[in-house]
Amino acid sequence: MEASPKFHSLLSIALILAFSILRASASGYGFTAELVHRDSPRSPYYNPADTPHQRMANAVRRSLSRIHRLHLNSAGAPSMPSTVLVPGDGTYLMNVSLGNPRATVVGIADTGSDLIWTQCAPCRDCFKQVGLLFDPRKSSTYKDVPCPSSLCRVSDQTVCDAGLCTYGAAYGDKSYSVGALATETFTIGSDSGRPVSFPRVIFGCGHHNGGKFHGRESGIVGLGGGRASLISQMGNATGGRFSYCLVPHSLNHKTSSKLNFGANAVVAGRGVVSTPLIQKDPKTFYYLTLEAVSVGETRIEYTSGNTSAPVEEGNMIIDSGTTLTLLPQEFYNKIEAAVVKSVKLPRARDPSHVLNLCFRTEKDAGLSIPTLTFHFRGADVRLNTVNSFLQIADDIICFTLQASPIPLNIYGNLAQTNFLIGHDIQNKKLSFKPVDCTLY
Repeated sequence: MEASPKFHSLLSIALILAFSILRASASGYGFTAELVHRDSPRSPYYNPADTPHQRMANAVRRSLSRIHRLHLNSAGAPSMPSTVLVPGDGTYLMNVSLGNPRATVVGIADTGSDLIWTQCAPCRDCFKQVGLLFDPRKSSTYKDVPCPSSLCRVSDQTVCDAGLCTYGAAYGDKSYSVGALATETFTIGSDSGRPVSFPRVIFGCGHHNGGKFHGRESGIVGLGGGRASLISQMGNATGGRFSYCLVPHSLNHKTSSKLNFGANAVVAGRGVVSTPLIQKDPKTFYYLTLEAVSVGETRIEYTSGNTSAPVEEGNMIIDSGTTLTLLPQEFYNKIEAAVVKSVKLPRARDPSHVLNLCFRTEKDAGLSIPTLTFHFRGADVRLNTVNSFLQIADDIICFTLQASPIPLNIYGNLAQTNFLIGHDIQNKKLSFKPVDCTLY
């Protein structure tokens, strides 16, 4: 079977999720997860030899590498599933339990993909992992998905083989996973000691897996918008809602970010603005409509090359795994020119040779930086300096917007820090609330 170039990739922040139940409601449970940044000392990917500026430069490089994979994924569904995975970049590590009796597995939580899979015994063709393989023969709640079956059509990564539903995921770095599509009970632990179980979750039981995995993970937990993702399969329990609050990169070693589900994910109160979530293919991604960007009082209308064409709905995806915000070249050039005109600092070069627009600062000197406002349909989101400029060296700051090298626009995680961002999939809206995420 030949894999096609459909790509799903990982977010760029590494976190270990420890779920806790805070309350139940008519729409289901509410969960709050602790998010430990990839470069935090609490992360298994932490390298103490790296300086803070080196860690930030590495995150930016991962961001630029990721956008090519996201673009290829956005091209549409292939005849045979394929996806790109670079496990070494790490994103989220999510502890869940499978089966009865429960067996703990550690998956990379990925909002850029849908399919859930883990390595399963017996497995003669598997990558080495720290924990034990999940053995479906020992679970009383494990069931293979038969063919023909509507469950087998939940993902475009599945085919029928000898009366059973199988899946195949081929990755651009030559990693892969092939196995049986099945249903199983997923149990998510909590700090309160009261774990929550979700029966009959569809997942892939991988019997042939390999590639560039680190061994701390045993598979993938898809959190995208497609039918096979954990978000979609938890829909009745969470009401199709999740939210997160990301602390600034400079503070991720001191405090944790938060990821909320269900009743805990409601974004409300003073300062909330909301914009429609646009349904497009692939449904994995979360699409918004950008109308303009303001630099101070200068409003620059969105263009993607054809200035006479109306603004396309869903012209940008919001991705908490891409560091930078990426825009069409012509549109970006106008924004950059307005920033250069407003910032009265000498130009500088990025020591990492990645970012285009940088300025030299003086120690302890105040910064006069114009406010950037992203005008999404129905929602004006005003950014702070921490969102629009990045300290890349002791005396150098760089602009966190870039021209996208491919025709895909991304609202990255630097622009999202210190905002509570809520996805309401059932009501098709995304909300922003400015908050101090260190206190949230």
